[in-house]
Amino acid sequence: MTMTLATTSRPASRRSTKRTTATRGPGGSDIDVRLVARSIAQAALEVLAGTRPVLQLSRSLNEECYLSLQHRAALTRKHAVRTRGNSQPHRSPMVRSVRVCSISESICEASIVVAEEQRCRAVAMRLERLDGVWQVTALEIG
Repeated sequence: MTMTLATTSRPASRRSTKRTTATRGPGGSDIDVRLVARSIAQAALEVLAGTRPVLQLSRSLNEECYLSLQHRAALTRKHAVRTRGNSQPHRSPMVRSVRVCSISESICEASIVVAEEQRCRAVAMRLERLDGVWQVTALEIG
């Protein structure tokens, strides 16, 4: 089951082949976008597994992504109980790799591979820096 949470198209003028992952955050410290993407992907899959409340991602996801993840988590749990009698459909998600491509200084796209007990999943996200904080504006979980 593939999930599309939010999609946005970007104009050709915003595309770039520049590959940087560290950016200046508030106070001048370097923030590695790969670490941000990794933690958000891990947390999103834990939400789907039912081991983390979706509320913990409220600052990291824009409203559309947050509501879509919340809805999918409810559907996933409901389906798991109905088909397997198990309220935890996914267990032990672990991030295996993260790739980030900078679109601009304040926009990055990331692809993440996450391994679970029975399978591997792909997660794609678009992160935008708003007021010095990275926020996911598009999220797809395969």
